[in-house]
Amino acid sequence: MENIRQALERARGLHVEGPELKDHSPSHPARLPFAPNIGVEDPVDARIQEIVLNEEYLESKRIIAHDDKDPRSRSFDMLRTQVLQAMDQKTWKILGITSPTPGCGKTVTAVNLAFSIARQPERSVLLVDLDLQKPQVAASIGVNRDSGVVGVLEGRTSLSSAIIQARAGNHRITVLPAENSTSGSSALVTSRAMGTLLQEIKRDYRSRTVILDLPPMLSSDDVIAILPQLDCMLLVAAIGKSTVSEIEECNNHLQSAEVIRIVLNKVPDWGAKYYYPGPRSV
Repeated sequence: MENIRQALERARGLHVEGPELKDHSPSHPARLPFAPNIGVEDPVDARIQEIVLNEEYLESKRIIAHDDKDPRSRSFDMLRTQVLQAMDQKTWKILGITSPTPGCGKTVTAVNLAFSIARQPERSVLLVDLDLQKPQVAASIGVNRDSGVVGVLEGRTSLSSAIIQARAGNHRITVLPAENSTSGSSALVTSRAMGTLLQEIKRDYRSRTVILDLPPMLSSDDVIAILPQLDCMLLVAAIGKSTVSEIEECNNHLQSAEVIRIVLNKVPDWGAKYYYPGPRSV
């Protein structure tokens, strides 16, 4: 828990809200043609449909880490290196990302981190949206899906049918989106089907780093319920949004978890030339 203690000290001295990026979403968020896979990595990829993402739309949603020429991606690259070093050291594969409350930027962090990892040679990523009450991954990358993780958990579709390849430029990530919100998220998270799904992911996608975009920790008991099935956690807090007491409460819930990084989002002094404040990990 040393990382959380350090973050608490940092948070006490930083109270200014960073500027927000205005949403200038195009009227047509994504092009949805299905294209042949490029550079198939393993046999599983050949069964997955590929969607070409609209890069203008990604920009409007602050998804920029697919572009290694964009200087804003550097902060996510630094986070990527820190996370992968910690996970590789203990051969961990499943990383959960959460925040104390909504609005801290956890989904933006999860998607950008996934693309940053995917840009590294011999690395691949599976991003899973497990924020079942308010899923945001599909909206963040601009896709609409009729099947997703809820359908898999309820037995209406298979995992292979629900997963997509999302490509931006020359880089792609494998995504298991949540197709719609559900009020019965706690029952699904604690169900036998969830355990089976995670075991299937570990077996069939064992070559990938798995990132789970989880709900805000203090919004429900979903994160606490799934913690025992994860290898490690990353907590995203936001300057001007997250309070010290909220981070301390998360600390209490995460006592039994391996927290490998705290991300302080919306840091006001991150750089005047950046389009929006990048994450800073401690």
